[in-house]
Formats: sequence, C-alpha cells, structure tokens
Amino acid sequence: MHSRLRFVALTAMLLGGLAQAADNLTIDVHRDANCGCCKDWIKHMETNGFTVNDHVEPNMATVKQELGVPPRLGSCHTAVLNGQFIEGHVPAEQVLALQTRPDLLGIAVPGMPMGSPGMEYGDRQDPYQVVGLTKDGQLEVVAEYPDN
Repeated sequence: MHSRLRFVALTAMLLGGLAQAADNLTIDVHRDANCGCCKDWIKHMETNGFTVNDHVEPNMATVKQELGVPPRLGSCHTAVLNGQFIEGHVPAEQVLALQTRPDLLGIAVPGMPMGSPGMEYGDRQDPYQVVGLTKDGQLEVVAEYPDN
C-alpha cells in the first residue's frame, strides 16, 4: 500500500507540474464560429493552464493550408504554438510535449474521436492516436489513447 501512496503522490506532482508548465504558454486557436467542440477544446486548454487567443475564421481550409496541415490529418480546429500546428482534439499533455520536438512541424488527432478532449460523451472512449508530422513529411505516432 505504501508504494501505491507514493505513486498517487508522484502522479499529482507530475500533473501539477504540467499545469504550471502551461501557465506561461499562449496558444492561438483558429476555428469556425459554429463549432461547439472547438469551444470545449479551448476550455480543456485553459483548464490546463494555457492562455488561449481564440480566432474565429470564415475559411478554415485556407487557415489549414497556410499552416501546412495535410488534409489527411484534418479535424475541426487548428492551433499554433511556437510556430508548430496542433490540429484537432490533441490532449494538453501532448501539446506541452510538442515543445521538446523541434523536429516536428506539428501534431494532430485526425477526425473527431469520442472521448478526446472536447469530444467527451459520457463514458465513451474511442481509441485514437496523436500523430506528428516531421519536417521531411513523414508521419509518426507520438501517443495513443486511452493509455493501456
């Protein structure tokens, strides 16, 4: 039981550290005016310590193209942090981890999987991947959810 308490304490410290790490980060989110799940993802980011600049866009396809998001990685909203794109319902912990990956142009959760941040629906949790796009155009799975 003692090791379980240490695990819980360590987990709380790590999660607290992640929120503190995001406290000084400002992320720009581009979205369509009528998208509710985009607003929910913004709340997820704010809850995790990010400052969000919310940009309502008339043409998201143009925004995605300008930011270099390949259509195969597409989702509903596109964010930018330190010049890297974050496409779709990427968990805040992966957005933070992106800072350690200068080799990536960005990361994405393609589509809109149930259970991803902003797409919560009861207890439903569809499996999904966070995919990175390297500077040479290769795709790389950087995380899988739910963690097993």
